[in-house]
Amino acid sequence: MSPSTPAREAGADADAVTDAVLAASRMLMGLSARSIAAVDDTITLPQFRLLVVLDGRGPLKLTAIAGALGVNPSTATRMVDRLVTTGRISREPNPASRRELVVDLTASGRALVRDVMRRRRALINRIVSGMTPTARRNLVRALGAFTAAGGEPPNGAATWL
Repeated sequence: MSPSTPAREAGADADAVTDAVLAASRMLMGLSARSIAAVDDTITLPQFRLLVVLDGRGPLKLTAIAGALGVNPSTATRMVDRLVTTGRISREPNPASRRELVVDLTASGRALVRDVMRRRRALINRIVSGMTPTARRNLVRALGAFTAAGGEPPNGAATWL
């Protein structure tokens, strides 16, 4: 058996962390899906993500929505079409340039986002309440470092899925 090297140990450590993050991600996606389904079982996770983007950024042009979601403009257009039909968002001419359309949340869309987020927060709170205080503090530090390394804004600056 060969002696372990720092590089091999670092790789194994990174693999263990990656596995743990993937497991936590699966759990969080499940919580998100359950929270959405409890409020409106016709809304998909990608559609909810679009609603959250509009909630956080305000009215946007279709190209900005596509960029924020990392999808092509035709995909964003189809998502917008479906959510306009459900009454969760509106699509109006841009007051600054009547040739462009601006998409925004309706009161119904805003209420849906608030209700889903409230439900998801309660589910997560139930889980973290079962952890020891030390484990919760360590989790806060670890998740802060993880999100910072991934380029995400600090908590409160954005509300994604």
